[in-house]
Amino acid sequence: MERGSWRKWVASAAVVGMLALTACGGGGNTSSSGGDDKASAASSETKTDFPKKSVNLIVPYAAGGGTDATARALAKEAEKHLGQSIAVVNKTGGGGAVGFTEGATAKPDGYTVTMVTVELTTLHHLNLTPVTYKEFKPIAQINFDPATITVRADSPWKTAQEFIDYAKAHPGEVKVGNSGPGSIWHLSAAALEKDAGLKFNHVPFDGAAPAVTALLGGHIDAVPVSPAEVKAQVDAGKLRTLAIVDDKPSDALPGVKTLEEETGIKTTYLGPWRGVVVPKDTPDDVVQVLTDAFMKAADEPAFKEYMNNNGLGIVIKDGAGFEKLMEEADQSFGELIPALGLVK
Repeated sequence: MERGSWRKWVASAAVVGMLALTACGGGGNTSSSGGDDKASAASSETKTDFPKKSVNLIVPYAAGGGTDATARALAKEAEKHLGQSIAVVNKTGGGGAVGFTEGATAKPDGYTVTMVTVELTTLHHLNLTPVTYKEFKPIAQINFDPATITVRADSPWKTAQEFIDYAKAHPGEVKVGNSGPGSIWHLSAAALEKDAGLKFNHVPFDGAAPAVTALLGGHIDAVPVSPAEVKAQVDAGKLRTLAIVDDKPSDALPGVKTLEEETGIKTTYLGPWRGVVVPKDTPDDVVQVLTDAFMKAADEPAFKEYMNNNGLGIVIKDGAGFEKLMEEADQSFGELIPALGLVK
């Protein structure tokens, strides 16, 4: 899967059609072409009283990781536009499957929303969960991040080439942590194995944060997680990022070159995207209220500043664009995962 297809995903097309309901102050022309004035008037007056209470935002990964940090920053701003508090609830396990399942099976009333990640389009191809993106109705895409190759600062590997050479000479010895079986970081490392002729010892964790903690403790040798998930430790001099696995460097880690620049290896560019969804049967008027709140939250200066300061990439798309991304990602991973020999 080349970078171009990722860009195709995140450069989505259509804008969410404005609903006739006016719950979000977005009421447009509600007149019918048939001239039924009574029906038109009734439609223009229809409103939802949602929300009446706090909303739960499920995060399928551990607290402290990039998905958790993004969800908390977004929720803080969305509360201003929703008029109710948003409680972030971490539901870990199964590389995201536990949280996805809970989100998909929640009562479709808008009071449970889920921060989904790219794993929603990978795990079912790995036979790790029956849940797919089709179980949800999209609200908005929020971000996209590339992978890195990051090791401890006291690691013997000073460059990406040294890391690659050692891994090639010692197949199965280099322990690479990931955020769970079939997670995007597992797939990223597996793709690098395939493209560079390597063999890693993959070590799963329930999220990127525990994997980074294990790296700091010397329990594993490297992680392929995003710039945001290692930035603080890199800046503190405890970790070293050897390369960005993308077609361009990351502003979050200035001075770090891409893997291709460092080694000449052109590999598949995989990284996480994140967005907000609700169960598929959630009423459209409720979806519109949530869409209005989360889209406005993502455009808040405070949210953008937080994302930039923490090395998190901002890519904001509405529900229609996010649905297109998930559909195409699902199709692409349906081809990539079997090709990597990862289907159980």
